[in-house]
Amino acid sequence: MTELDVRPQATDHGDGAPADGMRTKGLSGNSVGLLGSAVIGVSTVAPVYCLTSTLGSTAGEVGVQMPAVFLAGFLPMLLVAFAYRELNRAMPDCGTSFTWTVKAFGPKVGWMCGWGLVIATIIVLSNLAGVATSYFWLLAGEITGSASVAALDDSKAVHILTCLALIAIATVISYRGMTATKGVQYALVALQLVVLAVFVAMAFSKAGSAEFATSLDFSWSWLNPFAVQSFAAFTAGLSLSIFMYWGWDACLTANEETSGSDRTPGRAALVAMVVLVGSYLATGVAAQMVVGSGESGLGLANPETSDNVFAALAGPIMGPGLGVLLFVAVLASAAASLQTTFIPVARTVLAMSTYEALPASYARVHERFRTPGRATVTAGVATGVFYTLMTLVSEHVLVDTIYALGLMICFYYALTAFACAWYFRADLLKSGRDLVFKGLFPVVGGLLLAAVFGKTLADMWDPAYGSGSSVFGVGSVFVIGVGLLALGLVIMFVMRWKSPAFFRGEVLTKSTPALVAES
Repeated sequence: MTELDVRPQATDHGDGAPADGMRTKGLSGNSVGLLGSAVIGVSTVAPVYCLTSTLGSTAGEVGVQMPAVFLAGFLPMLLVAFAYRELNRAMPDCGTSFTWTVKAFGPKVGWMCGWGLVIATIIVLSNLAGVATSYFWLLAGEITGSASVAALDDSKAVHILTCLALIAIATVISYRGMTATKGVQYALVALQLVVLAVFVAMAFSKAGSAEFATSLDFSWSWLNPFAVQSFAAFTAGLSLSIFMYWGWDACLTANEETSGSDRTPGRAALVAMVVLVGSYLATGVAAQMVVGSGESGLGLANPETSDNVFAALAGPIMGPGLGVLLFVAVLASAAASLQTTFIPVARTVLAMSTYEALPASYARVHERFRTPGRATVTAGVATGVFYTLMTLVSEHVLVDTIYALGLMICFYYALTAFACAWYFRADLLKSGRDLVFKGLFPVVGGLLLAAVFGKTLADMWDPAYGSGSSVFGVGSVFVIGVGLLALGLVIMFVMRWKSPAFFRGEVLTKSTPALVAES
């Protein structure tokens, strides 16, 4: 594999002078337009996968207020999306959160923000691969009509080997570049959204029928977040809701490969967010109307089915024929997201290496495909190793890593939102638009996510949070979440010793637009 090292290159203002340390990466420009970028954002979130894995859990936490919590989770994400849009306009860099927080707060905060994104992505990739594997064998069993084929997923060896194969396939597709990624994504995203629309329509049509004894009549109170029974239940549900929106920023990390890199990715992110919230609200309301949010029968909060509600609802709502399509949609959703989720982690690692925050070898791009080849392969290997180890250690540990994910998401999104307000601090009083979109919205979004981070951190201490397992009396979710962030600190100190120039602020410098203009 031929790769190019593009570390010495830098962008400029047209006069040949480096633009305050910003560097080009050698990626393939103008590979994706607005539609392709929005599709990548939706695909990375994997709406059908998110719905089947969190509808039940959210209903279990907040009951019939589940649609309200979906809206509540959308608010901070929308506000942070505006921060991403403004930062991308000023600095369209594939390092996104890492690069922007370095420019605002300096190298140490920026490095940890980049680490939060990387480790969150590795956790998501491993879980996506696991879900795709389970639905692969479930679908194979449905197609062949063989329970023994479907039961192959219960074999730990078969499950792990299938999972590793899917990770390898996704890695290869991502390695071959944005054009290959975009073509696959159009088909997979269209498939899952169409099947989801069919499910919603059929659920609405069957709500209240005699065959669904737990059906509920729609009430506008379902959209009232203040009706949740307790603040602890609300924050637990909100953490799950925030997870359901995570990944829309993938279209921002592809900004250097997008036509109109300063504006298109930000617009694509907002389009993706609207599609997601519409899908979640429609599905949540429809599912709740047809089966209710209780713990009995087909109720969404039934502990026996809450971790995979579509597997339980596909047949009763869509029938045995169309129900198979829902299995296909979940598999397509997980597989599509498994592929596109390589985009943010590989490009963040590429940027961190280009700016000398990680070893130089990760700054290389493939000469033909113009992708961060080594970073992509490393992410694939890390995902495979992580999932294998977690599966072999304990299924409870694997579940707890997903609960710990919300901590990582809130961590780096909140830092990025605050970075926007601080970076543009000299612009905030220039116009009403600057005050709102560069200051007010990002700060409010960051504060909301910071509050969820703090409350989740406190709740994680209790062993009852997550799978119920503990380490020396401390909840294992807390140990995993804080432990992974602490691991980032350790790696950062090692890199500080190996790459002192970056950590002295000599490679990528702190600045504001006003200071840049004066320099």
